[in-house]
Amino acid sequence: MLKSMTGYGKATAAYLGKRVSVEVRSLNSKSLDLNVRYAPIYKELEGTIRGIIGENLDRGKVDVTINIDGTGEAKNYVVNQDLAKAYYKDLKAVNEAIGETSEDYLSMILRMPDIYMNEKEELFEDEKEWILNLVKEAADQSNVFRRQEGIALEKEFTERIEDIRSLLLEVPKYENERIDTIRERMRKSLEELEMKSYDDNRLQQEMIFWIEKLDVAEEKMRLMHHLDYFLETMVLPSAGKKLGFISQEIGREINTLGSKSNHAEMQKLVVDMKDNLEKIKEQILNTL
Repeated sequence: MLKSMTGYGKATAAYLGKRVSVEVRSLNSKSLDLNVRYAPIYKELEGTIRGIIGENLDRGKVDVTINIDGTGEAKNYVVNQDLAKAYYKDLKAVNEAIGETSEDYLSMILRMPDIYMNEKEELFEDEKEWILNLVKEAADQSNVFRRQEGIALEKEFTERIEDIRSLLLEVPKYENERIDTIRERMRKSLEELEMKSYDDNRLQQEMIFWIEKLDVAEEKMRLMHHLDYFLETMVLPSAGKKLGFISQEIGREINTLGSKSNHAEMQKLVVDMKDNLEKIKEQILNTL
C-alpha cells in the first residue's frame, strides 16, 4: 500500500506544570533528511528521537519540533532571560527596519521557541519516557496523514495506468492501415520515377523489410506487462523507488512505439501515453 512522503502529525500533552507539543512535518526526499529542534533539556534524547522517527517514517525530509509552553503551574520552569533579550533586540531591529510603531514585544517573545527553561536542567526517567511517547504519537499521526495521501496516489496511478492501457489497445486498428500506406507510397514513388516494369517480388521483399522494421508486437507485449507489474507493485509497502524504475521501463517502450509508429493517429496515441506517464512520474517523486 502506498504512502505519500508529505505528512503532518502533532501530539500535545501536559506534564509537571508544562505543556509540550511535538510536531512532525515531512516532504519528499530520496533518503531520510531529519532535522530536530527541541528545548535544551531534551538534548540527551536527540539520538533516541531520531531513531523513533527513522523507524516510523523511513524516508523524506522530516522536521521535528518540540515546544514547551508554561501553564502557570510550573515551579522549575522560568523565562530564559538571555534568550528573551536576544529576541527583543532582533524584534526591535526588524520593527524599526519596516517602520512599524508597535512595541508590544513581550507577548511575542513569550511564544518564541525555547523561551522557557528548567532551572535545574534535570530530566527524570519518567519524563524521558513521556516525551518519547509523545514523539511516537506525533510520528504515528504523520503516518496516518501519509497513508491518506497514499490512497489518493493509488487512485490516480490506477486511473493513469488504465488510460495508457486503453490507448495501447487502440494501436492495432492503425497497424494494417500503416502498412497499406507504406506500400502505396512505395508504388507511387516508383511510378513517379517512371519505373513501370519494377520487380514486384523485390517490392514485396522491401515491404517485408519495412513490416519487420516497424513491427511493434514486442513493444506492445512488454508495455502491457509493465503496466500490470506497476499495479502489482503498487500494493507493496515502500514501493515508491521500485515504481520509479518500472515507470522508466514503461517510458522506454512508449518511446520505441512512437519511433516505430510512422502513422499520425498512432503518434497521437503515443503522445497521450507520454502525458499520462509524465504525471505518474511527478507523483512518484512524492511516493514512499
